[in-house]
Amino acid sequence: MISIPQVETFEGYTSFPDETVCWIISDGKAGNLTQCVGVAEALGVAAEIKEVAPRGLSRLLAPYGGVAQAERFGQRGSAFSPPWPDLAIGCGRLTTPYLRALRKASGLKSYTVILLDPKTGPNTADLFWVPQHDKRRGGNVITTLTSPHRYSPQRLNELRAAVPPEIAALPKPRIAVLIGGPNGDYKYRFEDEARLIALLSDLAQLPVGLMITCSRRTPPSIVRLVDTATRGAARVFWTGEGENPYPQFLAHADAFLVTADSVNMVGEACATGRPVHVFFPRGGSAKFTRFHTSLQEHGATRPIVEADAVLQNWTYTPLYSATPIAAEIRRRYLRRRAVLGNMM
Repeated sequence: MISIPQVETFEGYTSFPDETVCWIISDGKAGNLTQCVGVAEALGVAAEIKEVAPRGLSRLLAPYGGVAQAERFGQRGSAFSPPWPDLAIGCGRLTTPYLRALRKASGLKSYTVILLDPKTGPNTADLFWVPQHDKRRGGNVITTLTSPHRYSPQRLNELRAAVPPEIAALPKPRIAVLIGGPNGDYKYRFEDEARLIALLSDLAQLPVGLMITCSRRTPPSIVRLVDTATRGAARVFWTGEGENPYPQFLAHADAFLVTADSVNMVGEACATGRPVHVFFPRGGSAKFTRFHTSLQEHGATRPIVEADAVLQNWTYTPLYSATPIAAEIRRRYLRRRAVLGNMM
């Protein structure tokens, strides 16, 4: 297992040859696809996205079962047929059987990468990436503190070059408020909702500009409460209509308030180098505790109790993992290609 650093030290190292063919196998979930595309972009390859939606028994048995015969995997005219790609990346349990089948069908042709732990054996893919707070380890496992995504330092700088009028009109400091919702570990009991809304009501009284967005997991009841609590503030509140301003929020925030349940939103905020204040609903798990403890030790995040804490400022090394993940994929891919070349 290799734990790789999350700093921008691999520039000029991660690009694949121009002729590289890359597939991204997607289960259609935005969060999973973002991680795959982030790695592909860091590799400098143009990836073809192949979305899968297994049904019935194949869906139920994923990631342990095989690809359904109806997919005609490997046969002419199928979405999965030769010529096989040089590289394939997938994320999510539904994509795992396809990567396993591709690895077998292509021999050593396709280098396969699985992001996140599908809880399958080491021979499922050539390489696994998992966040450090996961427990999977092994010779073909690499880890980073945060998940890969598309918000590279270069992209954030490009976004910062022009400020949208509605954000430019907000007073500074601008606070991005990123709201998640219940999951298997954080339940959002009534008391948690009350603490969150009280915090946002106090935040709305401060001389700050708010940029607020909720996630797909945010219950409509919480969206309404957030709206009511911040209605008197100088704000941009995205409710799902029109173009998503989330990338602009990341680029132009002076600080963040993020709910602890969203690993992706917390990690993306930590790519900016700006202070990240984390609201913790009751609950959690050992995995979430390891994740948040590591971010606090890095100096990126702090728990928030009082609203005026958002006025505090601190700095840290931004956490952007796609580049070092790409560098390690490239190193291993080229090493195997060299071995194959010596065998021919």
